[in-house]
Amino acid sequence: MTTVEELPAAGKQPKSTKAKILDVVRWVAILLVIGFAAKQLASNWGEFWHTLRDVAWQSSLLSLLALVAAIMVSTWGWQVMVDDLGKPIGYARGAQICLVGSLGKYVPGSVWAYLLQMELGRKAGLARARIFTGSLIQLGVGVVSALVVSLLAAPAVFSNSPRAMWLFVLIPVGLAMLHPKILTWGTSLVLKILRRPPLAHPLGWKVVGKVFGASTVAWCLQGIHLWLLANSVGAPGFSGFVLCVGAMAVAMTVGTFAFILPSGVGVREVAQVAVLTASGLTVGQATAFAVASRVMFTVADLLTAGAAAVAARSTRSVPTPA
Repeated sequence: MTTVEELPAAGKQPKSTKAKILDVVRWVAILLVIGFAAKQLASNWGEFWHTLRDVAWQSSLLSLLALVAAIMVSTWGWQVMVDDLGKPIGYARGAQICLVGSLGKYVPGSVWAYLLQMELGRKAGLARARIFTGSLIQLGVGVVSALVVSLLAAPAVFSNSPRAMWLFVLIPVGLAMLHPKILTWGTSLVLKILRRPPLAHPLGWKVVGKVFGASTVAWCLQGIHLWLLANSVGAPGFSGFVLCVGAMAVAMTVGTFAFILPSGVGVREVAQVAVLTASGLTVGQATAFAVASRVMFTVADLLTAGAAAVAARSTRSVPTPA
């Protein structure tokens, strides 16, 4: 049977009306999420710029680069997971699907990010179920990784918000669920509920370990991003660094569960402020850096998504089968 890969580029069939409509819908969705991201960027720009005036430009630049690196590492973990579910897609194509699709988180109701990723994956010749499954597993593994890393901020979190203790109670449960057999069973159960085909093969320790490692490195890089900002006004050196790493893990985990809000807006900042004040910053300073962090996240998301789209377009080939 001839595969999609074997079809000559010159012999492409003209697009059907349905395909053309889907193309238009995809572009409208992409423009919509970029618009939401730009709106959020503009609404916080004044306070962001006021905050950065007191930060050395070298620290600001390194902070942004740390975020870009975190996003790239996290994307690699996503690609590893998707590659394990079928034929490898390559980093350029995987980054385009993951990063451009993830901009959907800026639309209220973060489910839009997964829907956009699935549509972009389908456009690249991959089954929607494969993209959804890869994103679902990476999300679960990433949340467990964040819970583990958030232990670094446990003292600050407990002193400021005792109710947050439930997050740390989940750690043993989460680690147990990362066992490949349990993770395979749980994923297949979710897919069955959604009336999707089960996993083609069981997950292995190698792929779970890579995704967990990528998520952990990403959390640490995000912590470096926050520490580079906070350290500019005198947050304690190493202890402040440890708290910032834990703060980002806590903030991103809480923001993930606040899926109704665009990119966890508001909830994420509360967690960051709670930990930063424990490291010696005033509430005003901590709030300013939390806002600056969100703006820099948006800038990094747009930069990496744009770069991924350009890179994928320059290396685009005939789509591979899912």
